[in-house]
Amino acid sequence: MAARRTILLTGASSGIGAYCARALQRDGWRVFATARTDADMAALEGDGVEALYLDYAEPASIAATASEVLRRTGGTLDALFNNGAYAQAGAVEDLPVEALRHQFEVNVFGWHDLTRRVVPVMRAQGHGRIVHCSSILGLVPIRFRGAYAASKHAIEGLMLCQRAELQGSGIHVCLIEPGPIASNIASNGLAWFERHIDHENSVHREAYQAQLARLRQGGAKSRFKLGPEAVYVKLRHALVSPAPRPHYVVTTPARIGVALKRLLPARMLYRFLSDKG
Repeated sequence: MAARRTILLTGASSGIGAYCARALQRDGWRVFATARTDADMAALEGDGVEALYLDYAEPASIAATASEVLRRTGGTLDALFNNGAYAQAGAVEDLPVEALRHQFEVNVFGWHDLTRRVVPVMRAQGHGRIVHCSSILGLVPIRFRGAYAASKHAIEGLMLCQRAELQGSGIHVCLIEPGPIASNIASNGLAWFERHIDHENSVHREAYQAQLARLRQGGAKSRFKLGPEAVYVKLRHALVSPAPRPHYVVTTPARIGVALKRLLPARMLYRFLSDKG
């Protein structure tokens, strides 16, 4: 019997990561999924997923998880899905430096650290898939999402460069760019907003009231918001296709954003986007 394909998937406590971890396990993969609480890890283990602790803001946990996964697999790994992240909301002028620094620590530097640990393994075995869950905000900007958008723009640039550098190695790098997906990212981001943004004394105080209302109800309500299964369709293609795409855009609003970026003059595009968010 052929060995099951192996994948390390991060941010599996809820939303996209939780769904994809279980879907991959059902599809025959050996899944190593990360979370940050005992309860979330126990839930994953109960569904046949091998759960490990990882916090992208803790380099020691990144090293320990990568080492443990490779120990269990005998030093091989077929795929990595960097997914765990959070969204720091707030106008750029209201962002303390420490808020921006932590956003990058989790959403960029942690991903880079983990990725660097698996690339040599994939090079040695001659194949591998590295998939990053980016965002449509990694391609187009909207107001009050500067920290998160900057982190996703950084991932796009960093990992597309790596994609070019890995040509011919048998390792494929792909980026998934979701638009609105049902998840906890908005509600989870509320604590970060309240921790770092002095919204009561900001010139944007009035606009923030609407932002806070949306965050407290779990994000904007939209008929275009899809479930995490929509991301899984793209992830599965990126993992098994003989010719995976560099970019996988998910949801109608994300596709519209990409189309407008191609079609509109920059000034017109940014004027249109300034009303969003």
